[in-house]
Amino acid sequence: MLLAHELQHNETMLQLLQMVDGYEPVRPEFDPPAASFPDSPETFAVAAGSYEIGAPERGFAYDNERPRHRVELAAFEIDRTPASNGAYLMFMEETGGEPPLHWERESDGSWVDASRGRRNPIEPARPVIHVSWHQADAFARWAGKRLPSEHEWEVARGDLEGVGQGWEWTSSDFLPFPGFEAFPYREYSEAFFGDGHKVLRGGSWATHRRVARPTFRNWDLAERSQIFAAIRCARDA
Repeated sequence: MLLAHELQHNETMLQLLQMVDGYEPVRPEFDPPAASFPDSPETFAVAAGSYEIGAPERGFAYDNERPRHRVELAAFEIDRTPASNGAYLMFMEETGGEPPLHWERESDGSWVDASRGRRNPIEPARPVIHVSWHQADAFARWAGKRLPSEHEWEVARGDLEGVGQGWEWTSSDFLPFPGFEAFPYREYSEAFFGDGHKVLRGGSWATHRRVARPTFRNWDLAERSQIFAAIRCARDA
Protein backbone atom coordinates (compact mmCIF):
# COMPACT_ATOMS: atom_id res chain seq x y z
CA MET A 1 0.00 0.00 0.00
CA LEU A 2 2.81 2.43 0.83
CA LEU A 3 4.52 1.76 -2.51
CA ALA A 4 1.28 2.23 -4.46
CA HIS A 5 0.51 5.44 -2.61
CA GLU A 6 3.99 6.80 -3.35
CA LEU A 7 3.57 5.98 -7.06
CA GLN A 8 0.32 7.96 -7.05
CA HIS A 9 2.13 10.92 -5.49
CA ASN A 10 4.61 10.89 -8.37
CA GLU A 11 1.75 11.67 -10.75
CA THR A 12 0.30 14.29 -8.42
CA MET A 13 3.64 16.06 -8.23
CA LEU A 14 3.91 16.14 -12.02
CA GLN A 15 0.41 17.68 -12.21
CA LEU A 16 1.52 20.45 -9.88
CA LEU A 17 4.91 20.97 -11.56
CA GLN A 18 3.12 21.57 -14.86
CA MET A 19 1.46 24.59 -13.28
CA VAL A 20 4.84 26.24 -12.56
CA ASP A 21 5.69 28.84 -15.21
CA GLY A 22 8.62 27.73 -17.34
CA TYR A 23 8.71 24.18 -16.00
CA GLU A 24 9.99 21.64 -18.50
CA PRO A 25 10.74 18.00 -17.66
CA VAL A 26 14.29 16.83 -18.28
CA ARG A 27 13.29 13.30 -19.36
CA PRO A 28 11.28 12.58 -22.52
CA GLU A 29 9.27 9.78 -20.91
CA PHE A 30 7.40 12.49 -19.02
CA ASP A 31 5.57 13.34 -22.25
CA PRO A 32 2.32 11.67 -23.38
CA PRO A 33 2.82 8.84 -25.88
CA ALA A 34 1.77 9.26 -29.49
CA ALA A 35 -1.91 8.58 -30.13
CA SER A 36 -4.48 9.21 -32.85
CA PHE A 37 -8.25 9.10 -32.39
CA PRO A 38 -11.17 10.09 -34.65
CA ASP A 39 -13.46 13.04 -33.97
CA SER A 40 -16.49 10.73 -34.31
CA PRO A 41 -15.57 7.58 -32.39
CA GLU A 42 -17.04 4.17 -33.07
CA THR A 43 -19.39 2.93 -30.37
CA PHE A 44 -20.12 -0.62 -29.28
CA ALA A 45 -23.06 -2.09 -27.40
CA VAL A 46 -23.07 -3.80 -24.02
CA ALA A 47 -26.08 -5.98 -23.30
CA ALA A 48 -28.28 -5.55 -20.26
CA GLY A 49 -27.50 -8.00 -17.52
CA SER A 50 -25.94 -8.82 -14.19
CA TYR A 51 -22.20 -8.15 -13.97
CA GLU A 52 -19.51 -8.52 -11.31
CA ILE A 53 -17.42 -5.47 -10.51
CA GLY A 54 -14.81 -4.64 -7.92
CA ALA A 55 -11.50 -6.15 -6.87
CA PRO A 56 -11.25 -9.86 -6.06
CA GLU A 57 -10.64 -10.98 -2.50
CA ARG A 58 -6.99 -11.90 -3.10
CA GLY A 59 -4.28 -9.51 -4.25
CA PHE A 60 -3.66 -5.86 -3.48
CA ALA A 61 -6.47 -3.32 -3.80
CA TYR A 62 -7.63 -0.31 -1.82
CA ASP A 63 -10.60 -0.64 0.50
CA ASN A 64 -12.91 1.33 -1.83
CA GLU A 65 -12.42 -1.27 -4.61
CA ARG A 66 -13.99 -4.00 -2.46
CA PRO A 67 -15.97 -6.12 -2.00
CA ARG A 68 -16.52 -7.59 -5.43
CA HIS A 69 -20.26 -7.62 -6.07
CA ARG A 70 -22.89 -7.88 -8.76
CA VAL A 71 -24.66 -4.94 -10.39
CA GLU A 72 -27.63 -4.87 -12.74
CA LEU A 73 -27.07 -2.76 -15.83
CA ALA A 74 -29.44 -1.67 -18.57
CA ALA A 75 -28.18 -1.99 -22.14
CA PHE A 76 -25.85 0.83 -23.17
CA GLU A 77 -23.37 1.90 -25.83
CA ILE A 78 -19.97 3.38 -25.16
CA ASP A 79 -17.33 5.02 -27.34
CA ARG A 80 -14.48 2.71 -28.19
CA THR A 81 -11.97 5.58 -28.02
CA PRO A 82 -11.69 8.75 -25.91
CA ALA A 83 -12.74 12.17 -27.17
CA SER A 84 -10.21 13.91 -29.40
CA ASN A 85 -8.86 17.44 -29.32
CA GLY A 86 -10.52 17.99 -32.70
CA ALA A 87 -13.94 17.09 -31.33
CA TYR A 88 -13.39 19.29 -28.29
CA LEU A 89 -12.41 22.20 -30.53
CA MET A 90 -15.73 21.81 -32.38
CA PHE A 91 -17.55 21.75 -29.04
CA MET A 92 -15.82 24.97 -27.99
CA GLU A 93 -16.59 26.69 -31.29
CA GLU A 94 -20.29 25.76 -31.22
CA THR A 95 -20.99 26.33 -27.53
CA GLY A 96 -18.38 28.78 -26.28
CA GLY A 97 -17.20 26.12 -23.85
CA GLU A 98 -14.12 26.64 -21.71
CA PRO A 99 -10.79 25.34 -23.06
CA PRO A 100 -8.87 22.65 -21.17
CA LEU A 101 -6.29 23.79 -18.66
CA HIS A 102 -2.97 24.78 -20.32
CA TRP A 103 -4.64 25.62 -23.67
CA GLU A 104 -3.82 29.15 -24.81
CA ARG A 105 -4.90 31.05 -27.91
CA GLU A 106 -2.34 32.57 -30.26
CA SER A 107 -2.75 35.91 -32.04
CA ASP A 108 -3.77 34.11 -35.24
CA GLY A 109 -6.64 32.36 -33.43
CA SER A 110 -4.99 28.94 -33.21
CA TRP A 111 -4.66 27.03 -29.95
CA VAL A 112 -1.48 25.76 -28.32
CA ASP A 113 -0.77 23.48 -25.37
CA ALA A 114 1.39 25.46 -22.95
CA SER A 115 1.99 22.63 -20.49
CA ARG A 116 5.46 21.39 -19.54
CA GLY A 117 7.13 24.71 -20.38
CA ARG A 118 6.35 24.53 -24.10
CA ARG A 119 3.93 25.94 -26.66
CA ASN A 120 2.97 23.08 -28.94
CA PRO A 121 0.15 23.38 -31.50
CA ILE A 122 -2.95 21.42 -30.51
CA GLU A 123 -2.99 18.14 -32.43
CA PRO A 124 -6.62 17.37 -33.37
CA ALA A 125 -6.22 13.58 -33.33
CA ARG A 126 -4.78 13.40 -29.83
CA PRO A 127 -7.10 12.79 -26.86
CA VAL A 128 -8.22 15.88 -24.99
CA ILE A 129 -6.96 16.02 -21.39
CA HIS A 130 -6.95 18.49 -18.51
CA VAL A 131 -10.73 18.87 -18.47
CA SER A 132 -12.95 19.12 -15.40
CA TRP A 133 -15.99 16.93 -14.79
CA HIS A 134 -18.21 19.89 -15.67
CA GLN A 135 -16.42 20.30 -19.02
CA ALA A 136 -16.61 16.56 -19.70
CA ASP A 137 -20.31 16.46 -18.85
CA ALA A 138 -21.05 19.45 -21.09
CA PHE A 139 -19.07 17.91 -23.95
CA ALA A 140 -20.95 14.60 -23.65
CA ARG A 141 -24.33 16.37 -23.73
CA TRP A 142 -23.22 18.41 -26.76
CA ALA A 143 -22.33 15.13 -28.50
CA GLY A 144 -25.82 13.78 -27.77
CA LYS A 145 -24.44 11.35 -25.23
CA ARG A 146 -23.55 11.21 -21.52
CA LEU A 147 -20.70 10.16 -19.30
CA PRO A 148 -20.68 6.44 -18.44
CA SER A 149 -21.24 5.30 -14.89
CA GLU A 150 -18.20 3.75 -13.26
CA HIS A 151 -20.01 0.38 -13.33
CA GLU A 152 -20.54 0.68 -17.08
CA TRP A 153 -16.92 1.68 -17.58
CA GLU A 154 -15.58 -1.32 -15.67
CA VAL A 155 -17.86 -3.77 -17.46
CA ALA A 156 -16.83 -2.40 -20.87
CA ARG A 157 -13.13 -2.07 -19.99
CA GLY A 158 -11.91 -5.08 -21.99
CA ASP A 159 -13.14 -3.59 -25.28
CA LEU A 160 -12.09 0.01 -24.73
CA GLU A 161 -9.22 1.49 -26.71
CA GLY A 162 -6.98 4.32 -25.58
CA VAL A 163 -7.31 3.53 -21.88
CA GLY A 164 -4.35 5.08 -20.07
CA GLN A 165 -4.20 8.27 -22.15
CA GLY A 166 -6.04 10.14 -19.41
CA TRP A 167 -8.20 9.44 -16.39
CA GLU A 168 -11.77 9.15 -17.62
CA TRP A 169 -14.52 11.00 -15.81
CA THR A 170 -17.65 9.01 -15.00
CA SER A 171 -21.11 10.13 -13.93
CA SER A 172 -20.72 8.36 -10.58
CA ASP A 173 -20.33 9.96 -7.18
CA PHE A 174 -17.60 8.43 -5.03
CA LEU A 175 -19.60 6.11 -2.77
CA PRO A 176 -18.83 2.89 -0.89
CA PHE A 177 -19.59 -0.45 -2.47
CA PRO A 178 -22.18 -2.58 -0.63
CA GLY A 179 -20.44 -4.25 2.30
CA PHE A 180 -17.53 -1.79 2.31
CA GLU A 181 -15.05 -2.16 5.17
CA ALA A 182 -12.48 0.56 5.84
CA PHE A 183 -8.80 -0.48 5.64
CA PRO A 184 -6.32 0.31 7.06
CA TYR A 185 -8.04 3.39 8.56
CA ARG A 186 -11.39 5.09 8.02
CA GLU A 187 -9.98 8.33 6.64
CA TYR A 188 -8.32 6.74 3.60
CA SER A 189 -11.53 6.51 1.52
CA GLU A 190 -14.47 7.01 3.84
CA ALA A 191 -13.84 10.70 4.45
CA PHE A 192 -14.37 11.40 0.73
CA PHE A 193 -17.59 9.44 0.19
CA GLY A 194 -20.62 11.45 -0.91
CA ASP A 195 -21.67 13.68 -3.77
CA GLY A 196 -18.68 16.03 -3.48
CA HIS A 197 -16.27 13.86 -5.48
CA LYS A 198 -16.69 12.19 -8.87
CA VAL A 199 -15.09 8.89 -9.85
CA LEU A 200 -12.47 8.64 -12.59
CA ARG A 201 -11.38 5.35 -14.11
CA GLY A 202 -8.55 3.95 -16.21
CA GLY A 203 -5.39 5.91 -15.50
CA SER A 204 -3.36 8.44 -17.47
CA TRP A 205 -0.09 8.41 -19.39
CA ALA A 206 1.56 9.57 -16.14
CA THR A 207 0.05 6.79 -14.00
CA HIS A 208 2.36 3.94 -13.01
CA ARG A 209 1.16 0.63 -14.43
CA ARG A 210 1.15 -0.92 -10.95
CA VAL A 211 -1.53 1.58 -9.98
CA ALA A 212 -3.75 1.50 -13.09
CA ARG A 213 -5.83 -1.59 -12.25
CA PRO A 214 -9.19 -2.07 -14.03
CA THR A 215 -10.88 -1.81 -10.62
CA PHE A 216 -8.94 1.25 -9.41
CA ARG A 217 -11.26 4.09 -8.39
CA ASN A 218 -9.73 7.54 -8.59
CA TRP A 219 -11.78 10.50 -7.37
CA ASP A 220 -11.64 14.25 -7.45
CA LEU A 221 -13.74 17.38 -7.21
CA ALA A 222 -15.88 18.14 -10.27
CA GLU A 223 -14.20 21.52 -10.87
CA ARG A 224 -10.64 20.14 -10.95
CA SER A 225 -8.84 20.19 -14.30
CA GLN A 226 -5.15 20.06 -13.34
CA ILE A 227 -5.39 16.25 -13.27
CA PHE A 228 -4.66 14.32 -16.48
CA ALA A 229 -8.37 13.78 -17.10
CA ALA A 230 -9.97 12.78 -20.40
CA ILE A 231 -13.47 12.11 -21.74
CA ARG A 232 -15.20 8.99 -23.00
CA CYS A 233 -18.90 9.14 -23.80
CA ALA A 234 -21.72 6.63 -23.52
CA ARG A 235 -25.46 6.54 -24.22
CA ASP A 236 -28.51 4.44 -23.46
CA ALA A 237 -29.05 1.66 -26.00
